[in-house]
Order: sequence, then C-alpha cells, then structure tokens
Amino acid sequence: MRLGEGRRSERVLVDVPVLIRGRSIGESGFQEETFTVTVSAHGAMVMLAANVAIGQTITLISLKNSAERDCRIAYKGPNHAGLAKVGLEFSEPSPEFWPVDVPASWGPA
Repeated sequence: MRLGEGRRSERVLVDVPVLIRGRSIGESGFQEETFTVTVSAHGAMVMLAANVAIGQTITLISLKNSAERDCRIAYKGPNHAGLAKVGLEFSEPSPEFWPVDVPASWGPA
C-alpha cells in the first residue's frame, strides 16, 4: 500500500538523536550528531550541516540504542542557518530502528 504523495509508509513527527557518518562532497569524512524531524519505516528526514549529495550513501546511527543502518540520500533541501533538511532512505524497510509506537501502515512490527 502506498500513501499520498508516493509515500510507502506513514511519517511520524519525532525528534530522535542520531549520528551520521559519511563523506562530504569534495571533503574528507565527517561525523555529525543531529536529530530527526520525521521518521518512517523507510527512512527519515534529518537536519544536516555536512555537504552531501542525492544518491550518496551514509551511515545512520541511533544514539538511543547504537543501532546502525546504511542509508541513501534521497532528498536535500536548501540550507537555512547552516542546516539542510536531508531525506534518508533505508536499503530495506526497518520500522524496528525507531523508538516509536509503530503505525499500522508500517505493517507488522
């Protein structure tokens, strides 16, 4: 089932502390502590200062439980006050990654 606007799973508005590791465009590796704006079974929207590109792979680490997932940058918005909204997509659905009550649209927990 797909939700509106091409969504595969419902977004949940939640601030989860995360660590992101990757490579900045034209720069060396980075590690940045940040937070989620929304999460879903398929990924998250985070605020990020690092200069990343759509299609790039990064590692997302939950600071709540140290779980790690490789993600693809699926969206990058314009910078505001040094941060950009960055959409991250898991390689496969991972609803158990997030410390939230799983919405029914995410399927069995």
